[in-house]
Amino acid sequence: MQTRLHRRTMQDELFPPAPGVSPGSVLEELSTVLFESLPRSDQRRRGMEYVQGLLGVEGRKSIRNISSLFGGEAAEQSLHHFISGSTWDWSPVRRALARHLEEIVPARAYVLRPMVIPKAGDSSVGVDRRFDPARGQMTNAQQAVGVWAVSDEHSTPVNWRLHLPEAWLDDATRRRQASIPESASPETMDQCCVEAYCGTVREWGLPARPAVMDAREADVAGVVGGLRAAGAPMLLRVSANLRLAAVDPGLPRTTAETEMTAHQLMLVARPLRQPVIQRGPDGGGVHAGLTAAVKVRLPQRASRRPSRHGGLVLLGVGENGGRWPGELWLTNITDLHPAQLLRLTRATRRVEQVFAGIAERVGVKDFSGRSFNGWHRHATLASAAHAVAVLSGTAEPAAEVTSVPA
Repeated sequence: MQTRLHRRTMQDELFPPAPGVSPGSVLEELSTVLFESLPRSDQRRRGMEYVQGLLGVEGRKSIRNISSLFGGEAAEQSLHHFISGSTWDWSPVRRALARHLEEIVPARAYVLRPMVIPKAGDSSVGVDRRFDPARGQMTNAQQAVGVWAVSDEHSTPVNWRLHLPEAWLDDATRRRQASIPESASPETMDQCCVEAYCGTVREWGLPARPAVMDAREADVAGVVGGLRAAGAPMLLRVSANLRLAAVDPGLPRTTAETEMTAHQLMLVARPLRQPVIQRGPDGGGVHAGLTAAVKVRLPQRASRRPSRHGGLVLLGVGENGGRWPGELWLTNITDLHPAQLLRLTRATRRVEQVFAGIAERVGVKDFSGRSFNGWHRHATLASAAHAVAVLSGTAEPAAEVTSVPA
């Protein structure tokens, strides 16, 4: 059976394993860490089988398709119970994965990435009318936030938070049928992102790596406030229309404390631009573009209380000879050179690459059950399958070359 699974494993077909490393050996080593919290040997075995199935089955990673590798109808019933009806706690398994990855490939940042999961019906937990950026339209879908540990070598999801609309939380029947915990309360998607990060770092005792997020459609003040309350370093991509107040002595005095859009502010800061050089593997230098950083604060609230959002820097990024600014990022990380911040901004691109290249292919969106815990168990084991894929071979593009000041 192991030989058959090894032949059919996705990363063997699409991403040749590194010399001397097989997905089976990586999974065997990882499973001793992942499933230590499961009290029964049959649960640990089912966990192994489920991850093997996510890696090895072709097409949609449904429980029926996964069970076809392990004995058909009887295996399907066992796996269905293991995912949707069992009592094992997915949180310690997820925490074990995050800690294991931190030990072997320490993260440089945690990327907070929303995930929209289109659904045909209305029975899947948390399903609602939502905007799907991939389709550019409203659709019937679940929505979750993934916390991705991004290192120099790999990008792997380590935590998930499923967004639950008030229509689900206020409906006692729906809550009972989906086994939604009593602790679940209404929150916005922005709050969902913040809580996902806090659950990863504060509750699991992991290092407070920078939270990197595309916040162009978010309530930036809310995200900044939430992450700052958690003591998190942050790097948020913001829209050109975000209003900020300049507090940088390097800018003209006429701009002091003047509120303007982030785009306008970066136009004023054009003289502050610095070239950024990337050092390639052979030591050669390649001109990568321009950056500018200015100190800012978010506008005062209507209550006119003193702003609690000082200590922020707006980072402009652009290509040499191209449109300025190309990207705008807001950060409270003030002890890094703009070139080092630029390196962190690329974490979101790496996650986008591997989301389609690995996460979707191991079935992170494919859970078809109705229960809250079932969804989280599937997402946890899909994250484990993703980790096996990247640890066992060249399943990601090569790491970015190091950025250094010019």
